[in-house]
Amino acid sequence: MTVAVYLGLGSNVAREANLTRGLEALNALLGDLQLSPVFESDAVGITSGPFYNLVVGAQTSLGLAELDAALKTIESASGRYAADRQGLTLDIDILLYGDLHGSHAGLTLPRPELRKNAFVLWPLAELAPTLCLPDSGESVAAVWQAYPHSQRLQPVAFSWREQALTPQRLLAD
Repeated sequence: MTVAVYLGLGSNVAREANLTRGLEALNALLGDLQLSPVFESDAVGITSGPFYNLVVGAQTSLGLAELDAALKTIESASGRYAADRQGLTLDIDILLYGDLHGSHAGLTLPRPELRKNAFVLWPLAELAPTLCLPDSGESVAAVWQAYPHSQRLQPVAFSWREQALTPQRLLAD
């Protein structure tokens, strides 16, 4: 049995290289990936340079705890937990795991940042606008439409495996 998962990725150090390595590792772990556009955002909650962010959708047969452990291994391989790191090389958060909501395996689902941060919500709305959130039944597009748009966020030119991850319509907006 497989379950749909949505993951938020971010990096503020060697952003393109780290996101690319993260996508390669996720592809090896999960197979086919659905990818949102990539956005640049100001840091939220930490003092640092700007981030590149995107959302990845995939199917997995991994349990929630097993998936979380595998993602931490990918983050660790990027240098995320190195004592001498300068910034956040790669952050991967489980935003949604099937229809789960509430506290599971030490995680709150949907991830609370999903509704709070434009750098999670806008990419998810681009990737899966009709997806209904399991805790409220609201579509991601409706949640994005109601968002106050108080955080600076802009699409950036980015490609992975020759797939452009920034639609021209977003660059023109």
